[in-house]
This record gives sequence, C-alpha cells and structure tokens, in this order.
Amino acid sequence: MNKFAYLDAADVHTAVDTLAANQNARCIAGGTNLLDLMKVNVMRPDELIDVNHLSLSNIEEYNGDVRLGATATNADTAYHPLIAQRYPLLSKAILAGASPQLRNMATDGGNLMQRTRCYYFYDTATPCNKREPGSGCSAINGFNRIHAILGQSEQCIATHPSDMCVALAALEAVVNVYGKGGDRSIPFADFHRLPGDTPWLDNNLQQDEIITSIDLPSKGFNQYFEYIKLRDRTSYAFALVSVAMGLELEGDVISDARIALGGVAHKPWRKPEAEDFLKGKTVNKETLAGAADMLLQGAKGYQYNNFKIELAKRAIIRAGLQVVNKEGIV
Repeated sequence: MNKFAYLDAADVHTAVDTLAANQNARCIAGGTNLLDLMKVNVMRPDELIDVNHLSLSNIEEYNGDVRLGATATNADTAYHPLIAQRYPLLSKAILAGASPQLRNMATDGGNLMQRTRCYYFYDTATPCNKREPGSGCSAINGFNRIHAILGQSEQCIATHPSDMCVALAALEAVVNVYGKGGDRSIPFADFHRLPGDTPWLDNNLQQDEIITSIDLPSKGFNQYFEYIKLRDRTSYAFALVSVAMGLELEGDVISDARIALGGVAHKPWRKPEAEDFLKGKTVNKETLAGAADMLLQGAKGYQYNNFKIELAKRAIIRAGLQVVNKEGIV
C-alpha cells in the first residue's frame, strides 16, 4: 500500500475543496472496497478524506419520500423501520449482500461507489483497460464466468457488484451530490455508466463532488416485491444473476412494474419497455417470459458465462411468480 495523507473533514465544504484541489484524493467512509483496492495497488490515492463526521447519516422522511444519508450504514438502513416497512425490497437486497460485519461498516454512499467486479481488474499482473486505459481486456478471452452479458463493450465486460444498487434502480431512487458547482440530483439510472470506450469511469460523479444523500420515492412496492440472488454459495458471494422486482396489482392484473437485474452488466440493468409490457397483463410464466426476453434482448455470452442468459430468464420468471406466492421453480 502506498503512503497517503489523511484528512478528517470537518464539513462538506472542506471535503469538496480538498477533492477539487487534488485529483488523486478520495473520500473514505467504511472503506470496505477502497481499502481492499489500495492493498493490492489497484487504487493509489495520495490523500484520504474521512467523511464519517459530516452529519450525513440520518434516515428520515423528506417531502413525502425517504432520504438516506450517505454515511448511514447498510445495516442501519436495512433494519430501519421506515425502510423495512415502506421499502422492504431494499431491505431484502441489502441483507443479501456481503456479510453482517461488512454491512455494519459499509455506507450507503460507499455502496454506490464500489468499483466493478472482475478478477483481472484486481490482478495488477494482467492487462485491464479499467486500470490502464488501452492495455486490453483480459476477461474477454479469459475466465469470464462472472462477467457481463449486457451493456458490455470490447473495452470491458466487468459487472457491478452491488445488491443494494439493484433495488435502488428498481425503486428509481435519486442520488443527491454536492460539489464546487453546488447541489445537483442525479436519477439513479444516470448515476452509473456502461463501459463504452471509457471503462475506467464507473459513474458520473465529478472529481470535486461528494454524495450527500439518496432519496427514495414514495412508491415503494411494499406489498408485492421480490429480490432473488443466484450465486455459487449462499453466504458472502457476489451474484451471478440477481433480480429486484416490484409490482402493483389490481386484482390479478399488473398496473405497474419495476424490474432490475444485477450481476449481468457494468451497472444495474433496466429496460422500461419490458416493464410497460407487463402492464395490463396477469402474472404467469408466459407473461414473465415475454418481459424477460425484452430485458435480455441483445445479451451476449462468452466462453464461460453463456449460461447466464438462460439463468437470468428463469430468475425473472421465478421472481415474478414468487411475488404473487405462486410456485417459483422454473
């Protein structure tokens, strides 16, 4: 690990000014991802800005919505009465991720800032466009079992590791940030990036900006919801495929739907047209299969992860059936 300076930021303005003045400074809260990357020399910041004392840890109602402070921990969020009652989809997704020890340390803002998951990104002995632009993508012709089947490019096929973010995508959360240009709010769908020709950019946060909070819209799909995470083992493993689904039903008919996929792309994956397809229809295998086909349109597998395409389709169908307490094994 390289040497670095440490600043315990007294306020948000100090943190932002420091980020603006030093392009190689990074914020740290729980450190559950950043410190791992520093230990293996993937990230080498020369200054860490501790944001744990910035009074950004509240979880509270705000203009009819619920606001998550950026430094609220994942554990506090998952078990908070407002979240458990109004957004149980989010609670379930958070509790499917990491381990209790990590959830006690990891923060909500930090969860959004996780770097994408790839063996080769973490291995500095191998080429990786995310670490060294122009060096190549070792995963495309390497062991790519955990890698992306959607939204990838010839530059990068890494996947986003978060469970929490999949639920936030389905809930259409809003990320609030502050920087030298003042406050701005970013729809969750626009926060993370696909790799394209700039795979080293995981999100659209500017260097001089800091996440201050995350807003959850009032519609929480708290009656009909499901989060399914398919992985190699049931504890402390990243998703091969995950599905966050929320439905609103009028009798047996779907009046509104949200579906987001994890483990399949560089960011949580949604297609509003697949959700629109479900509206006005009943929940059954055929209807869900149609939505799944739309969500997975253009999916491309590689040597070791072709199975993910069929796995994702089955997971979407299973999630929808489990939402309405039907048999979900397909």
